[in-house]
This record gives sequence, C-alpha cells and structure tokens, in this order.
Amino acid sequence: MVSYARAGALAAAALLLTGVLAGCEDGTDDKSADRADGAAAASPSASATASGKPARLPALPGSLTSQNPDWATCDAPEGETPLPDSEWRCATVRVPLDYTEPDGATIGIALIRKEARDTRRRLGSMLFNFGGPGGSGVSILPRAAGSYGKLNTRYDLVGFDPRGVAGSAGVRCRSDQEQEDAGRNVDMTPDTPAEEAAFMKDGADFGAGCERRSGKVLPFVGTTNAARDLDLIREVLGDRKLTYFGMSYGTELGGTYAHLFPSHVGRTVLDAVVDPTADTVGHARNQATGFQRALENYLKGRGQDPEAGTRRIARLLARIDKKPLPTGTSRELNESLAITGIVMPLYSKDNWPVLTRALDEAEGGRGSELLRLADSYNGRDGKGHYDTESHSQRAISCADSKARPTAAEAKALLPEFERLSPVFGPFLAWDTAGWCSDWPVKGEHDTPEASAPGAGPILVVGTTGDPATPYEGARKMADELGKGVGILLTNKGEGHGAYGGNTCVTSTVDTYFLDGKVPADGKTCS
Repeated sequence: MVSYARAGALAAAALLLTGVLAGCEDGTDDKSADRADGAAAASPSASATASGKPARLPALPGSLTSQNPDWATCDAPEGETPLPDSEWRCATVRVPLDYTEPDGATIGIALIRKEARDTRRRLGSMLFNFGGPGGSGVSILPRAAGSYGKLNTRYDLVGFDPRGVAGSAGVRCRSDQEQEDAGRNVDMTPDTPAEEAAFMKDGADFGAGCERRSGKVLPFVGTTNAARDLDLIREVLGDRKLTYFGMSYGTELGGTYAHLFPSHVGRTVLDAVVDPTADTVGHARNQATGFQRALENYLKGRGQDPEAGTRRIARLLARIDKKPLPTGTSRELNESLAITGIVMPLYSKDNWPVLTRALDEAEGGRGSELLRLADSYNGRDGKGHYDTESHSQRAISCADSKARPTAAEAKALLPEFERLSPVFGPFLAWDTAGWCSDWPVKGEHDTPEASAPGAGPILVVGTTGDPATPYEGARKMADELGKGVGILLTNKGEGHGAYGGNTCVTSTVDTYFLDGKVPADGKTCS
C-alpha cells in the first residue's frame, strides 16, 4: 500500500520531510475535568452513542495519570547508529492496553524529548507524529529536529512511538526472509488467476503472521486508542492542553484527538492532510489522482508532454512485468518494486532528478536505481533486514477500517483506476483488496470522525501538488473540524508537506506557535 506518510521514514533517506509542531501554554492539568471528552470506545467493537457523541469510559486510575517519567539516556533504535547528541532523553509511559478496562493490562509508550533551550520562557511540550501509520517518532524526531530549532527555543520537542509501533509494543508479522520472498514472488498487479490467488493468499498470510506474533495487541492498535494515549501523555507531561504537530497520517490522529478531546486541543497544525471523509476505496482513488498529478507535474518540469510521458512509463512497467530488469545483484527489479521506486521521489520536488536518473537507467535495461529507491521506501537495508513500519502500518489501518474488499471488487475498480492513472491506478485498485485480506481483527469505522466543536483553532496545511495526501483532503478536514476550528492554509507547490519547504508557510506557522497569531482562514502561500 502506498502509505500516507512513508515520507516520515524518508527523512533519513534525505527526501524532503517537513512538519510543524504545535505549542500550548504551560500549566498543570486538571486531572478529572473533561476526561469524558475522550470517551469514545477504545476497543474495535465499541461505538459512539446514538447522539453521535463519544461514549463515556471508566476513569483512568491514579497509577497511570500520576506517572512521573524517568528520563534517561537513550538507546539507539534497532539497526540504527547512536542518537546525535546527549541532549535527548528517553522515557516510557504506561497506558491501558484496553481503555474499557483501565485497571487491566498495560503497555509502554516510548517517548523521546529534547528540552526547551530558554527555560525561563518555556511554553510547554510539543508532540509530533510524522505519519505512516507506523512511523517511529523516537527514531525520526532526532534526525528531523534541525527543522524545528526556532521552536525548540521555547518548547520541549517530544516524539513518541504510537501503540503497535517499534518501541511501543510494536507489531511484527513476518521475518526478513518472508518479506523478501513476498516482494520477489507476489505480483501486486496480478494478471492471471494464479497471480490473483497468490496475491490474496499473501494478504491473508500476512494477517495470520501478525496474529501469531502480535495477537495480544492487534485488536487495540487503532487510531482511537492512540488518540487516548496522546491525552494521557499530555496529562503525564503536565500540560493543560495538547500541543501537537501531525504530518500525513498524523493529521488523522490529530483530527481524531480533536474530536475526542476538544477542550484539550492546544495550538495544533495538521500538514499534508488525510481526507477524513474517504473510505478505503476513496483513499486509493485520492492517491491515484494525487500521484498521477505529481507525475504529470514532474514530466512538465522535464519539458515533456505529460500524457505521452505517462504512456511511456506505463509501457516500461508492462515490459518489466513480463521481464524483470537486472540490477547487478542476485535480485531483479520486478514491476511492483519499480512502481514503488517511482513513487518515492515524487514525495519531494527536490528528488525529481533522482527519478530522472532511475527512469533513464530503467529505459536502458537496468533496474539498480529504482530498486535502491524501492528498498529505501520499503525499509530494507543493504544486508536484507527490513524494518517493521509496514507491519505496524497495516495493523493500524486494518484496525481502523471496516472495509474488506474482495478480489472481485478490486477488479471492478480497474477500469476507473486505470483512467485515473495508467501508472499507479492498477496497483492502488488491487491494493484495496490485498491490504486487509482475511484480517483477524474487525475494523472500527468506515471513515474517522473529526468534528471538534468547542476546540480552539487548528491550522490545516494543504499543498496543491501533494501526491500522497492530495490538497482536496485539507479542505475537507477543515470543513469536518468545523467552523472556526479548521483554519485552511494553502501552499501552492509540490511535495508531501509544506513546513520548512516554503518560507511563507514556515513563517506563518512559527508565528502561530510562538505568538499565538492565527492566520486568516484561506490564506495562500506560493
């Protein structure tokens, strides 16, 4: 699946990842007030009340709300080099596994923090989610922190691994070899009955592997529970309101939090916004539109006719499907990996030259560069070790969504999706069926709820050329949040995320967080 925010992991791959974080006034929380704001059901089987308001949950015990995190020197994340400097500290906050049973089993949420440099003017903690779902904030934030130096003057920068991710009871579903075999042997755009059967079986096998290895947490890794964790973290950190930056999938998490806890919403920015009105097929449709739009903009940037250029790339993929390209290693570049390799550089205009080199090489009969890009996107290192972001991503997505499209339903989408994008459409149409095929846990909803009456203003940043979360989603999020809550800021440009890549956006956001000045709804930066 083309993730909303694999760009979060792309920060380490030197692709443009920018985001903004939210600030709020420092202060202690009234631990009993407004707990009911977050009372939507935590388990997948529970639901909102008939009035549409969140259902009330049991109060959390003092053993959780009164935690005092033990900030200590961080260990390097698995497979990574040590943290960049000694200013970072790590801690763990315990949260209920199941919020309907708050006195029951708990899991640990991994945190990382760099304290504000100006302690006399400190404004509080800022929590980040760089997306995925499945991105590790503990891993990403130290590498991305240079973009937030101005804000770090007065705010603690706080990253976290959401439940089901990395250091927070991370979901694991497959071994490296099983993942390698799937990437090598499973055609993500099947053309024959045998390929279709293998494709659907792979999805079911993935889910079965998740259940075997992570069955205890699998029912509880959805976004609603992650939003409840955010509120408990806010409380434990001593902030009266949540200060939050959400990028890509992090915008869905932010919208969910705003719905559940409107009176706890502090200064918040949602950048590269997931459309809260789209279901599983709607998201795939949006991404087919968004990536095709980005591809056409890339082709125009090369001085090429976008229609002719699209046809040429589609023909290249068809040739690779019939005969994978050599790469100078024991691995070949198949069609699925080629599509992934094309997707990755489209996240940032800065990486368009990388895509040009990779496509030129592939046209010449060699797939090394596209394979390198696909490996980076898929979290595969040079030794064949895969990270588990894709495991967490699928588990969270399938816990959230009720949709379980069949192979027949995916095939019925093909004509429409091929019209939307001859390059990406077939992949995304089939992905609707393969993603949660025969998943062992029921999904929570068709679409997430983001209405937040009574919340303070939330800055919603959309980029007109965003491939993964098309601009239209930002407009819909602003509308869903409600009048006076969703404040739309438009970035006329390319790429997934605007903060740090556009001077006007960055200045507007910094002023919002540092001075509390809310921009006019509908402001445009170019």
